[in-house]
Amino acid sequence: MDKSYIVGVDGGNSKTDYFLFDLQGKFIDHIHTGTCSHERFPDGYTSSYKIMNENIQLLLDRNHLTMDHVTAGAFGLAGADLPAQKAQLNAVVERIGFTEYALDNDSFLGIKAGSELGYGVCSINGSGTVTGGISPSGRRLQVGGVGSELSGDEAGGYFLARKVLRAIYDSFYRMGPKTSMTEPVMELLQIPDKSVFIEHAMNGVLNRSLPNTKLMRIMFAAADSGDQAALEIINHSARQLSYSTIGCIHNLDFESDVDVILAGSVWVKAESPLLLDQYKTYIASLTDHECHFKLLHVPPATGAVLWALELALGQPADLIMRRRIIEAVDSIHRIPSPA
Repeated sequence: MDKSYIVGVDGGNSKTDYFLFDLQGKFIDHIHTGTCSHERFPDGYTSSYKIMNENIQLLLDRNHLTMDHVTAGAFGLAGADLPAQKAQLNAVVERIGFTEYALDNDSFLGIKAGSELGYGVCSINGSGTVTGGISPSGRRLQVGGVGSELSGDEAGGYFLARKVLRAIYDSFYRMGPKTSMTEPVMELLQIPDKSVFIEHAMNGVLNRSLPNTKLMRIMFAAADSGDQAALEIINHSARQLSYSTIGCIHNLDFESDVDVILAGSVWVKAESPLLLDQYKTYIASLTDHECHFKLLHVPPATGAVLWALELALGQPADLIMRRRIIEAVDSIHRIPSPA
């Protein structure tokens, strides 16, 4: 049987992309569908297997292929954070029929997509935050990403929005400095006065209904005008992000130069340069490594395809093939999804 195909899967909390390419980097087919994350289903890994298997089999069947034609796969999956989770997901992938594969948290896709070398560190700062590293020798390490301050997950839209609300509450009741964020936030959340502020804020947090992006825009605008409370939030988050990045670098066998890939909406669609500038300042003060910062402007799913191809070929794709894959995946992502 001619094993001439690879499968790349980018499985997020709300959607999943399944890609089929051949070993020359030619796009064959693609499925865009709902989440396959075990954390989103009552029966956990059982549904993850069922959903991933159905979609991968569909991808192969409609191209007159079977798993016998697939030489390698790569999976970047939300919820692949702890060793026990990764072990369960490995079992799912092997049950589907993969023998040569890579599986890890979706932060690792950013490295393969953003670094031509195929190794480096990816700092994701989107709705949440996580840092992943792949060293030149292939060692991998994830720092944070479990949604807890226990592991330094003190960035991302969800965290920053809560910090904005905390700064306003502090200014009301906890001797915090007055902040220019108060009036626009009260108007945005339709809170009539400070006596009911915490009730509205808690309801937004518990129901996950806070307009995180709008709250961040208010924060960045305030910081740009010199607001002390907003600047303190940005400084704190930049420091925590830098600790995760440098901790990842120092716990892996990197040489002097390291590609640092910046992914996620807070990094890529920054409302202000303040957070990134402060992050870079902390990075420079914490390590002797020369860090080369690269914003990830291509879909992370590109990393799954490139990683699978690297496993199949035994080496990273050359620049021509890499460009072909990036263009193919990017063109798919630019096509509007059906209503």
